[in-house]
Amino acid sequence: MKKYVTISVPAEVKKILEEAKGEEEWGDFLLKLYMEIKRLKSLEAFKNLKETLSEEDLRSIMMSSKEFRSEFSFRSTNSE
Repeated sequence: MKKYVTISVPAEVKKILEEAKGEEEWGDFLLKLYMEIKRLKSLEAFKNLKETLSEEDLRSIMMSSKEFRSEFSFRSTNSE
């Protein structure tokens, strides 16, 4: 059984959020909002970084990443 808690928010905020969530459960709705804002912040950070770096910087990062991935491998241990 899930444990539930109460979050106090101004009535005006609750009304706006209730209209946006429709029939969706509060937990699912709030989690979806959180994930979306996290995605948008990451996208904005990436765009800012991309504007800061030169084409040569980006190429160098890509090459380093490819080299790292090609040299990195998981070692499997065999139990005999």
